[in-house]
Amino acid sequence: MSESFDIQRIRSQFPILAQTENGHPLIYLDSGATTQKPQSVIDAVAQYYRHDNANVHRGVYALSERATEAYEGVRDRVVDFVHASSRKEVVFVRGATEAINLVAQSYGRAFLQAGDEVLITELEHHSNIVPWQFLRDQIGIKLVVVPINERGEVPLADYEAALSERTKLVAISHMSNALGTINDVAAMTRLAKQKGAQVLVDGAQAIAHLPVDVQAIGCDFYVFSGHKMYGPTGVGVLWAREALLDRMPPYQGGGDMIHTVTFEKTEYNELPYKFEAGTPNIAGVVGLGAAIAFVESLEREAIEAYEQRLLSYATQQLQRLPGLVIIGQAQHKAAVISFVIEGAHPHDLATLMDQDGVAVRASHHCAQPVMQKFQVPATVRASFGVYNSFEDVDRLVASVQEAVDMLL
Repeated sequence: MSESFDIQRIRSQFPILAQTENGHPLIYLDSGATTQKPQSVIDAVAQYYRHDNANVHRGVYALSERATEAYEGVRDRVVDFVHASSRKEVVFVRGATEAINLVAQSYGRAFLQAGDEVLITELEHHSNIVPWQFLRDQIGIKLVVVPINERGEVPLADYEAALSERTKLVAISHMSNALGTINDVAAMTRLAKQKGAQVLVDGAQAIAHLPVDVQAIGCDFYVFSGHKMYGPTGVGVLWAREALLDRMPPYQGGGDMIHTVTFEKTEYNELPYKFEAGTPNIAGVVGLGAAIAFVESLEREAIEAYEQRLLSYATQQLQRLPGLVIIGQAQHKAAVISFVIEGAHPHDLATLMDQDGVAVRASHHCAQPVMQKFQVPATVRASFGVYNSFEDVDRLVASVQEAVDMLL
């Protein structure tokens, strides 16, 4: 384990973890929904509002120039973070959801037509299902869904069999938010390319847990949200190949995405600004830059190794509890455990666990098709971050047992 990965030092950077809930130290195990924020991110956002608050790209005075420099500096940081080829390929959006909608409504409506197939999987978050249903209803594309197996995996052979000459776009998650399954997105991309399809990867969950190299993956679009990787809410990134962005029409109209406007005609701005209409979430982007710096300071390979140890320990300890069934046991998965206990509703379990200060998610996790696949209405989900410790796991297991003893 890298010496840089000191769990107590890391935890000390998250002020929220010092508080108590219901008289108990907070054990936060809902990072799959949103991660907590380190002091460096909080400070970066506060610094912007205290000292540099101004609009970007539009002023020649000092505040605006500093705001623009900070905002554009984060774009350069994202280029390095995901190994993009150019800063023109990095578009700031509100989050992964908006990024997928942007691709569906801009690329999809411009370049797909009735009868073309968009391929997704049963693993997908609602945000990688509903936008393609919109497109289906708008222009008549066909939505093809690849099933998952009993372990919560997408069998590569089944995926390959679902591809056809009619497949024009593949939209797949890098990591499942409901089960933790990690897809081999590089292999899936290679197979899609053999059919001439473009590939979008939803990296909202993966970005905080795995190294991401869009060149190595070979995809055409990669999306992620800041708040899932220790950054602010309301900010995210669409990475896309420059040649595709250049051909795609703007998703929204307004200020800053234009070069010239008359009542007769509008000429659009250059990339990536063509897709950034209106005043952006400047403070959010500044916070995103601080979040990237935080993640890089820990070494992403060290994060992955530590969280794998934590996942293994939590899996072993939870499986010892009578009646507990882990939903989704993929061979390759990251720091998410979804489980049910016979006779105990997930919402009741989570409510009782909250009384112990243990914060877990109990829901369908915006992945209702996954729940339907496993014939459960919901699961309890413990999702880990870099600040979680083995002691947190012990508290989790003890709290589950106490809740079961009360309910059954």
